[in-house]
Amino acid sequence: MKEKIAAIIDDPQSSKGRLFAYVMQALIITSLITFSVSTLPDISNYTIRVLRAIEIVTVLIFTVEYLSRIYVANNKIAYIFSFYGLIDVLAILPFYISSGVDLRVLRIFRLLRLFRILKLFRYNQAIGRYHRAFVIAKEELVLFSAVSMILLYLSSVGIYYFENTAQPEQFKSVFHSLWWAVVTLTTVGYGDIYPVTVGGRIFTFIVLMVGLGIVAVPAGLVASALSQAHSEENTDKVEKDEI
Repeated sequence: MKEKIAAIIDDPQSSKGRLFAYVMQALIITSLITFSVSTLPDISNYTIRVLRAIEIVTVLIFTVEYLSRIYVANNKIAYIFSFYGLIDVLAILPFYISSGVDLRVLRIFRLLRLFRILKLFRYNQAIGRYHRAFVIAKEELVLFSAVSMILLYLSSVGIYYFENTAQPEQFKSVFHSLWWAVVTLTTVGYGDIYPVTVGGRIFTFIVLMVGLGIVAVPAGLVASALSQAHSEENTDKVEKDEI
């Protein structure tokens, strides 16, 4: 029995496993849609009851799935504290907390329902490939993030010294200048805060040029990692077919 359950929930290559994966994906998406619909204002009591019924059914299925995965796991503790194990429990935790205790402060746990979207990583190979790509490019992305934080801080300091005298209300401090640095480095440029001095505008031009690289670099890293992840996946498939 344990092997049969494991074959269904852990092997998406088999017909039963593929069907199980599709059903779970549909349930996850349904759960997210019902959560979104429940935030609409002035919905009828009937709609609320229907949404509640769907929520109960999906959570019960997710709970059975979570307990089944614990049952078939060789190392149960390792699964419970793994990435997917934590996502699985966070997907069902807010339902039981909000149902069992009626305290306003616990409503924040409803935000944990958003973790259900991460459950799609388990059942979708294409999405799972993104996870593999981030693992491959992890060190480069961490280094790039650190450099981006440094550039963000330097941009805030630079624009503060250029614009503080001319616009003391807009650029009161380095912290007030941080918003400008964020929207400029990311090339969003809302235009709500902008330089008026010559030095500030030249500095902004330099920051914008750097910002174009900041947008392009992680995209290139992830694209390269995705290509490697796809190649590894094809290699694994070939090796399995040969076996």
